[in-house]
Amino acid sequence: MSGEYICEAIMEYERINEIADLFKMFGDATRVIILFSLFDRELSVTEIVEKIGASQTAVSHQLRSLKQSHLVNCRREGKNIIYSLADEHVKIIINCAVEHIEE
Repeated sequence: MSGEYICEAIMEYERINEIADLFKMFGDATRVIILFSLFDRELSVTEIVEKIGASQTAVSHQLRSLKQSHLVNCRREGKNIIYSLADEHVKIIINCAVEHIEE
């Protein structure tokens, strides 16, 4: 086996793990609800809590995970942290999932 082939196999395995990790983020109902809540506009943590009815602790924990996975962005506005979807790809992934389960 050549060194180049081994390197490509390792890179492919790393990419597969990255893809699996991304899909794990969609494996929690609270995270999916948070993402849905950000479809139309950016929201503060307080607004997300009010909109989805989860505790502030649970929302903050899930937002941290979503941010680490590059699915949401955040910015500070005074004392508030405002969250938004990272990009249009997040909507596309969720919409594809919705279409799939509705078939």
